[in-house]
Amino acid sequence: MRISVLTVCWNSAATIRHTVDSFFAQDHQDKELVVVDGGSSDETLTIVRSYPQDQIQLVSEPDRGMYDALNKGLRLYTGDAVGVLNSDDCFHDHTVLTRISAELEQADIVHGDLDFVENHFNKRVIRRWRAAPRPAKGFRTGWMPAHPTFYVRRKVAETVGTFDLSLKVASDYDWMLRAVELHGFGSATTNHVLVDMMVGGASTRSLGSYIGHNFEALRSRRQWLRSGPIDYALVAKPMRKLGQFFGINSAGTAKQSRHGVR
Repeated sequence: MRISVLTVCWNSAATIRHTVDSFFAQDHQDKELVVVDGGSSDETLTIVRSYPQDQIQLVSEPDRGMYDALNKGLRLYTGDAVGVLNSDDCFHDHTVLTRISAELEQADIVHGDLDFVENHFNKRVIRRWRAAPRPAKGFRTGWMPAHPTFYVRRKVAETVGTFDLSLKVASDYDWMLRAVELHGFGSATTNHVLVDMMVGGASTRSLGSYIGHNFEALRSRRQWLRSGPIDYALVAKPMRKLGQFFGINSAGTAKQSRHGVR
């Protein structure tokens, strides 16, 4: 199975080497990295071009933000399956894509565990997201997968379509909700850490952005699940997050990350 990994970036020279190194370290050989750059002015492009190019697609041009860049990646990738690796994150170990490929032989979607780390030098874990299988009412209960661990077969990506650019920080939540709830694709859960994510992203860097993410997620549920003006998940989703700080085996909310903010 050929797996495509989408990495969007803008002025990511400080971190993207960790990201690309972790891709090339994967023991799964049939893979590609699609790097969608927003027109970086630092050394980002030089770093990406320093790697063997036979497994990299690189496009660099202005865009309208992270989700616009991801939509470009969805048009470019050539694999049987696709997922996202942010430009300040990296795969946890060399077996990640092999594990994902094995799960996708039996399921349309796979997601797994994630560690929030202080940085990629000391790897000090700040939070632990432990994946849980979808409960009976799914997103209505506050459950959601960790988007950086969320890989789908091509038929899923083609059915769900593009990321909604009207959502500024929760379009990945909306995309996963559509895949799981609206279109009903089955998912598998792997209890293995797949991604080391650096803390501090667009939806969690301030109280305002955190609140904004949760209300955008509510907007998605109202659109697709016919939730009311206030629903159970608006409270349950943040509450699930508390377990990440205490090692409790629960899913929660995650940051949206694109290194650099425009």
